Amino acid sequence: QHADLWEMYKKHEASFWTAEEIDLSKDNVDWESLTSSEQHFIKHVLAFFAASDGIVLENLAGQFACEIQVPEARAFYGFQIAMENIHSETYSLLIEQYIKEPQEKADILNAIETMPAVAEKAKWAVQWMQRENSFTERLVAFAAVEGILFSGSFCAIYWLKKRGLMPGLTFSNELISRDEGLHADFACLIYRKLQNHLPEDVVHSIMRGAVEV
Repeated sequence: QHADLWEMYKKHEASFWTAEEIDLSKDNVDWESLTSSEQHFIKHVLAFFAASDGIVLENLAGQFACEIQVPEARAFYGFQIAMENIHSETYSLLIEQYIKEPQEKADILNAIETMPAVAEKAKWAVQWMQRENSFTERLVAFAAVEGILFSGSFCAIYWLKKRGLMPGLTFSNELISRDEGLHADFACLIYRKLQNHLPEDVVHSIMRGAVEV
């Protein structure tokens, strides 16, 4: 019935990967060559990804997957949940690989409590998970999370790739950014199929909020 949704599901299925495909063995030498400021920057990027991936997963498993009745969309969301779990596992492995000091590692894994910049982004996303927000509002907001909030952080890691550094991290970034692009595209496709759209100014407001945070 919804060939375009099914096509998106099959596209995602064809791009399946696992954390075991990421080779981090060459990353440590590059990590040690980074300045302390560069390391600080990458730690914040990984902390943001680890925290926000959990929020996206909670929104999917706790809300979207239960609310959507269309089988093709449910198939996509089911697969997306599996991939978000793999993203979370990958971020945990990356943090484990680079951060050796136990307290610092704990702070990064608990970044919503310990890093104000990450907390602010998380707070913005979580405010759109509330049940009093319509499905349409939440759909648009989480398209913004995956399509806008994540993009800046993906770019930060592409900057390392451009310098030929940290092949494991940069390869995982390519895989995850491809997945997140698909997730944002799927949200837009679902939105176009809804009968009741948000007023344009509300959509602009949500997008502006994502950019500003």
